[in-house]
Amino acid sequence: MKVRRSDRLIDMTRYLLERPHTLIPLTFFSNRYESAKSSISEDLSIVKRTFFNRGTGILETVPGAAGGVRYMPMIKQDEAEAFIAEMAQRLSENDRLLPGGYVYLSDLLGRPEVLRQVGRLIANQYVGKEVTAVMTVATKGIPIAQSVAMYLNVPFVIVRRDSKITEGSTVSVNYVSGSSARIEKMELSKRSLPENSKVLIVDDFMKGGGTVNGMKSLIEEFDSEMVGISVFAESDFEGNRMVDDYTSILKVDKVDIENKTLSVSYGNYLTKNADRLA
Repeated sequence: MKVRRSDRLIDMTRYLLERPHTLIPLTFFSNRYESAKSSISEDLSIVKRTFFNRGTGILETVPGAAGGVRYMPMIKQDEAEAFIAEMAQRLSENDRLLPGGYVYLSDLLGRPEVLRQVGRLIANQYVGKEVTAVMTVATKGIPIAQSVAMYLNVPFVIVRRDSKITEGSTVSVNYVSGSSARIEKMELSKRSLPENSKVLIVDDFMKGGGTVNGMKSLIEEFDSEMVGISVFAESDFEGNRMVDDYTSILKVDKVDIENKTLSVSYGNYLTKNADRLA
Protein backbone atom coordinates (compact mmCIF):
# COMPACT_ATOMS: atom_id res chain seq x y z
CA MET A 1 0.00 0.00 0.00
CA LYS A 2 1.30 3.43 -0.93
CA VAL A 3 2.26 5.73 1.93
CA ARG A 4 0.93 9.28 2.19
CA ARG A 5 3.45 12.11 1.76
CA SER A 6 3.07 13.36 5.32
CA ASP A 7 3.84 9.86 6.65
CA ARG A 8 6.72 9.43 4.20
CA LEU A 9 8.33 12.70 5.30
CA ILE A 10 8.23 11.75 8.98
CA ASP A 11 9.64 8.27 8.44
CA MET A 12 12.20 9.46 5.88
CA THR A 13 13.48 12.17 8.22
CA ARG A 14 13.85 9.71 11.08
CA TYR A 15 15.65 7.22 8.84
CA LEU A 16 18.13 9.83 7.62
CA LEU A 17 18.83 11.27 11.09
CA GLU A 18 19.66 7.80 12.39
CA ARG A 19 22.15 7.13 9.55
CA PRO A 20 24.42 10.14 9.08
CA HIS A 21 27.15 9.97 6.40
CA THR A 22 25.45 6.93 4.84
CA LEU A 23 24.62 6.88 1.13
CA ILE A 24 21.00 5.76 0.71
CA PRO A 25 19.76 4.96 -2.84
CA LEU A 26 16.53 6.56 -4.00
CA THR A 27 15.31 3.08 -4.96
CA PHE A 28 15.41 2.15 -1.27
CA PHE A 29 12.91 4.87 -0.38
CA SER A 30 10.88 4.16 -3.51
CA ASN A 31 10.50 0.51 -2.55
CA ARG A 32 9.97 1.29 1.13
CA TYR A 33 7.01 3.57 0.44
CA GLU A 34 5.83 2.03 -2.86
CA SER A 35 6.15 5.44 -4.50
CA ALA A 36 7.61 6.72 -7.75
CA LYS A 37 11.15 8.08 -7.73
CA SER A 38 9.82 11.46 -8.81
CA SER A 39 7.69 11.61 -5.66
CA ILE A 40 10.64 10.55 -3.52
CA SER A 41 12.80 13.28 -5.09
CA GLU A 42 10.16 15.87 -4.21
CA ASP A 43 10.03 14.58 -0.63
CA LEU A 44 13.81 14.75 -0.31
CA SER A 45 13.81 18.32 -1.63
CA ILE A 46 11.49 19.29 1.24
CA VAL A 47 13.70 17.51 3.79
CA LYS A 48 16.83 19.07 2.30
CA ARG A 49 15.41 22.59 2.48
CA THR A 50 14.17 22.13 6.04
CA PHE A 51 17.46 20.61 7.25
CA PHE A 52 19.39 23.55 5.79
CA ASN A 53 17.05 26.28 7.02
CA ARG A 54 16.93 24.85 10.54
CA GLY A 55 20.67 24.22 10.72
CA THR A 56 20.13 20.47 11.12
CA GLY A 57 22.55 19.54 8.39
CA ILE A 58 23.13 19.07 4.69
CA LEU A 59 21.36 16.51 2.53
CA GLU A 60 23.85 15.74 -0.23
CA THR A 61 22.58 14.34 -3.52
CA VAL A 62 24.88 11.94 -5.34
CA PRO A 63 23.90 11.51 -9.03
CA GLY A 64 24.21 8.39 -11.13
CA ALA A 65 22.98 4.82 -11.05
CA ALA A 66 24.88 4.12 -7.83
CA GLY A 67 23.91 7.46 -6.31
CA GLY A 68 21.42 8.51 -3.69
CA VAL A 69 21.31 10.90 -0.75
CA ARG A 70 23.58 11.34 2.26
CA TYR A 71 22.76 13.26 5.45
CA MET A 72 25.64 15.17 7.03
CA PRO A 73 24.96 16.77 10.44
CA MET A 74 25.86 20.46 10.80
CA ILE A 75 25.27 23.23 13.32
CA LYS A 76 24.55 26.92 12.85
CA GLN A 77 27.03 29.48 14.15
CA ASP A 78 24.55 31.20 16.44
CA GLU A 79 23.52 27.86 17.96
CA ALA A 80 27.18 26.88 18.45
CA GLU A 81 28.01 30.23 20.07
CA ALA A 82 24.99 30.06 22.39
CA PHE A 83 25.91 26.55 23.53
CA ILE A 84 29.58 27.40 24.13
CA ALA A 85 28.60 30.55 26.04
CA GLU A 86 26.27 28.53 28.27
CA MET A 87 28.95 25.92 28.94
CA ALA A 88 31.54 28.61 29.74
CA GLN A 89 29.15 30.08 32.28
CA ARG A 90 28.42 26.68 33.83
CA LEU A 91 32.10 25.77 34.06
CA SER A 92 32.92 29.08 35.75
CA GLU A 93 31.03 27.99 38.86
CA ASN A 94 33.56 28.04 41.71
CA ASP A 95 32.46 24.73 43.25
CA ARG A 96 33.73 22.92 40.12
CA LEU A 97 37.39 23.46 40.97
CA LEU A 98 39.15 20.25 42.00
CA PRO A 99 42.64 19.68 43.50
CA GLY A 100 45.41 19.97 40.93
CA GLY A 101 43.59 22.57 38.87
CA TYR A 102 41.15 20.12 37.32
CA VAL A 103 37.49 20.98 36.77
CA TYR A 104 34.47 18.86 37.67
CA LEU A 105 32.69 17.98 34.41
CA SER A 106 30.82 14.75 35.15
CA ASP A 107 27.41 16.33 35.73
CA LEU A 108 27.52 18.19 32.40
CA LEU A 109 28.92 15.28 30.42
CA GLY A 110 26.21 13.06 31.86
CA ARG A 111 23.44 15.14 30.31
CA PRO A 112 22.12 13.88 26.95
CA GLU A 113 21.37 17.40 25.67
CA VAL A 114 24.96 18.50 26.37
CA LEU A 115 26.47 15.41 24.77
CA ARG A 116 24.31 15.84 21.68
CA GLN A 117 25.62 19.36 21.14
CA VAL A 118 29.23 18.40 21.87
CA GLY A 119 28.93 15.54 19.37
CA ARG A 120 27.45 17.86 16.72
CA LEU A 121 30.14 20.49 17.25
CA ILE A 122 33.04 18.07 16.93
CA ALA A 123 31.51 16.05 14.08
CA ASN A 124 30.82 19.29 12.19
CA GLN A 125 34.56 19.96 12.00
CA TYR A 126 35.15 16.69 10.15
CA VAL A 127 32.43 16.84 7.50
CA GLY A 128 34.11 15.96 4.21
CA LYS A 129 37.12 14.41 5.93
CA GLU A 130 37.78 10.69 6.14
CA VAL A 131 37.34 9.45 9.72
CA THR A 132 36.94 5.71 10.30
CA ALA A 133 37.20 5.59 14.11
CA VAL A 134 36.96 7.83 17.17
CA MET A 135 39.39 7.19 20.04
CA THR A 136 39.30 8.24 23.68
CA VAL A 137 40.78 7.13 27.00
CA ALA A 138 38.69 5.71 29.83
CA THR A 139 36.67 6.93 31.51
CA LYS A 140 35.36 10.48 31.22
CA GLY A 141 36.01 10.78 27.49
CA ILE A 142 33.75 7.82 26.69
CA PRO A 143 30.40 9.66 26.47
CA ILE A 144 31.97 12.32 24.24
CA ALA A 145 33.47 9.67 21.95
CA GLN A 146 30.14 7.87 21.74
CA SER A 147 28.29 11.05 20.77
CA VAL A 148 30.86 12.05 18.14
CA ALA A 149 30.96 8.53 16.72
CA MET A 150 27.16 8.56 16.42
CA TYR A 151 27.16 11.78 14.37
CA LEU A 152 30.05 10.56 12.20
CA ASN A 153 28.52 7.06 12.03
CA VAL A 154 31.82 5.31 12.79
CA PRO A 155 32.98 3.01 15.63
CA PHE A 156 34.66 4.37 18.74
CA VAL A 157 37.48 2.67 20.65
CA ILE A 158 38.43 3.01 24.30
CA VAL A 159 42.05 3.16 25.43
CA ARG A 160 42.61 1.95 29.00
CA ARG A 161 45.31 2.49 31.59
CA ASP A 162 44.83 -0.93 33.18
CA SER A 163 44.44 -4.40 31.70
CA LYS A 164 40.99 -5.94 31.30
CA ILE A 165 40.75 -9.68 30.70
CA THR A 166 37.68 -9.07 28.54
CA GLU A 167 39.81 -7.07 26.08
CA GLY A 168 41.94 -10.05 25.04
CA SER A 169 45.42 -9.36 23.65
CA THR A 170 46.43 -5.71 23.79
CA VAL A 171 49.00 -3.28 22.43
CA SER A 172 50.50 -0.98 25.06
CA VAL A 173 52.69 2.13 25.03
CA ASN A 174 54.43 4.14 27.70
CA TYR A 175 53.87 7.88 27.71
CA VAL A 176 54.89 10.89 29.76
CA SER A 177 52.10 12.63 31.66
CA GLY A 178 52.13 16.28 30.61
CA SER A 179 51.02 17.58 34.02
CA SER A 180 53.05 15.33 36.37
CA ALA A 181 55.95 14.30 34.08
CA ARG A 182 55.53 10.69 35.26
CA ILE A 183 55.88 7.67 32.99
CA GLU A 184 52.52 5.94 32.60
CA LYS A 185 51.07 3.18 30.43
CA MET A 186 48.02 2.88 28.22
CA GLU A 187 46.78 0.02 26.08
CA LEU A 188 44.22 -0.92 23.47
CA SER A 189 42.80 -4.27 22.42
CA LYS A 190 44.38 -5.61 19.23
CA ARG A 191 40.89 -6.24 17.86
CA SER A 192 39.68 -2.68 18.41
CA LEU A 193 41.41 -0.85 15.59
CA PRO A 194 42.12 -2.18 12.07
CA GLU A 195 45.32 -1.18 10.29
CA ASN A 196 45.19 1.98 8.14
CA SER A 197 42.40 3.49 10.24
CA LYS A 198 41.81 7.25 10.15
CA VAL A 199 41.42 8.15 13.81
CA LEU A 200 39.94 11.18 15.52
CA ILE A 201 41.06 11.59 19.15
CA VAL A 202 38.60 13.14 21.60
CA ASP A 203 38.83 13.75 25.36
CA ASP A 204 37.07 15.66 28.08
CA PHE A 205 39.94 17.75 29.50
CA MET A 206 43.51 18.49 28.46
CA LYS A 207 46.31 20.04 30.50
CA GLY A 208 49.81 19.22 29.26
CA GLY A 209 48.64 16.94 26.46
CA GLY A 210 50.48 13.85 27.66
CA THR A 211 47.45 11.55 27.46
CA VAL A 212 46.57 12.73 23.96
CA ASN A 213 50.20 12.33 22.90
CA GLY A 214 50.12 8.76 24.26
CA MET A 215 47.07 8.00 22.12
CA LYS A 216 48.92 9.38 19.09
CA SER A 217 51.72 6.89 19.76
CA LEU A 218 49.22 4.08 20.16
CA ILE A 219 47.62 4.91 16.80
CA GLU A 220 51.05 4.63 15.16
CA GLU A 221 51.48 1.17 16.72
CA PHE A 222 48.37 0.09 14.78
CA ASP A 223 49.85 1.46 11.51
CA SER A 224 47.04 3.99 11.42
CA GLU A 225 46.76 7.76 11.03
CA MET A 226 45.52 10.43 13.39
CA VAL A 227 43.29 12.93 11.59
CA GLY A 228 42.55 15.33 14.45
CA ILE A 229 42.30 16.09 18.16
CA SER A 230 39.24 17.62 19.83
CA VAL A 231 38.69 18.22 23.55
CA PHE A 232 35.75 19.55 25.49
CA ALA A 233 37.95 21.81 27.61
CA GLU A 234 41.61 22.72 27.89
CA SER A 235 43.45 24.45 30.73
CA ASP A 236 45.94 27.27 30.54
CA PHE A 237 49.23 25.35 30.74
CA GLU A 238 52.58 26.77 31.76
CA GLY A 239 55.35 25.09 29.83
CA ASN A 240 55.49 23.20 26.55
CA ARG A 241 52.26 21.39 25.74
CA MET A 242 52.95 18.04 24.07
CA VAL A 243 50.42 18.66 21.30
CA ASP A 244 49.82 21.91 19.45
CA ASP A 245 47.32 21.16 16.66
CA TYR A 246 44.01 20.56 18.44
CA THR A 247 40.53 22.01 18.86
CA SER A 248 38.99 22.94 22.21
CA ILE A 249 35.40 23.99 22.87
CA LEU A 250 36.26 25.72 26.17
CA LYS A 251 39.35 27.05 27.90
CA VAL A 252 40.01 27.35 31.63
CA ASP A 253 41.99 30.58 31.72
CA LYS A 254 42.63 31.32 35.36
CA VAL A 255 42.62 29.02 38.35
CA ASP A 256 43.07 30.36 41.89
CA ILE A 257 43.33 27.24 44.05
CA GLU A 258 43.79 29.24 47.26
CA ASN A 259 40.56 31.20 46.77
CA LYS A 260 38.87 28.36 44.85
CA THR A 261 37.95 30.49 41.86
CA LEU A 262 38.33 29.93 38.12
CA SER A 263 37.62 31.73 34.87
CA VAL A 264 36.42 29.94 31.73
CA SER A 265 36.30 31.36 28.20
CA TYR A 266 35.72 30.08 24.68
CA GLY A 267 38.26 27.63 23.31
CA ASN A 268 39.56 27.85 19.74
CA TYR A 269 36.64 25.93 18.20
CA LEU A 270 34.75 28.92 16.78
CA THR A 271 37.93 30.44 15.33
CA LYS A 272 39.10 27.20 13.69
CA ASN A 273 35.64 26.42 12.28
CA ALA A 274 34.43 29.84 11.16
CA ASP A 275 34.09 28.62 7.56
CA ARG A 276 32.32 25.38 8.54
CA LEU A 277 29.50 26.70 10.69
CA ALA A 278 26.22 26.91 8.78
